[in-house]
Amino acid sequence: MYDFRIEAADRATLYCDLASALEGLVAGEPDAIANMANAAALIWESLPDLNWVGFYRNIGGELVLGPFQGRPACIRIPFGTGVCGVAAATRQVQRIEDVHAFPGHIACDSASNSELVVPIMGADGELIAVLDLDSPKTARFTQEDEAGCVRLAEILATAL
Repeated sequence: MYDFRIEAADRATLYCDLASALEGLVAGEPDAIANMANAAALIWESLPDLNWVGFYRNIGGELVLGPFQGRPACIRIPFGTGVCGVAAATRQVQRIEDVHAFPGHIACDSASNSELVVPIMGADGELIAVLDLDSPKTARFTQEDEAGCVRLAEILATAL
């Protein structure tokens, strides 16, 4: 059993510690689902003010729900639809301060007010999955959160 207690006074240290913990969790484990499940649990336990964190996997050009923490979620999301679908279609990070102002937002959980979605790209340039974080707080995610989660996605890209 792993017992990570990641708390830091500043976000840079928090994300550095998170990255180190994630590297340790995925080291030597070839199973993508297991690695996504542990990553979701680690992020859920370490970052404040989240109501959902998890993965949508690219299965045949459609996002399909993967391991997560939080309330039950939408199972399938077409590329280009909602925040996750736009991140998948554009291969660009989506940091949304107010999801209710985002055209085509999919309200899987009505408590979500802001969202951060990071594409996870394989070595071949193909989209593997997206990492999705939701918060009940408007404008919860900062540039530091984005950079930290991009680093986590880079670590996961080598383990998925």
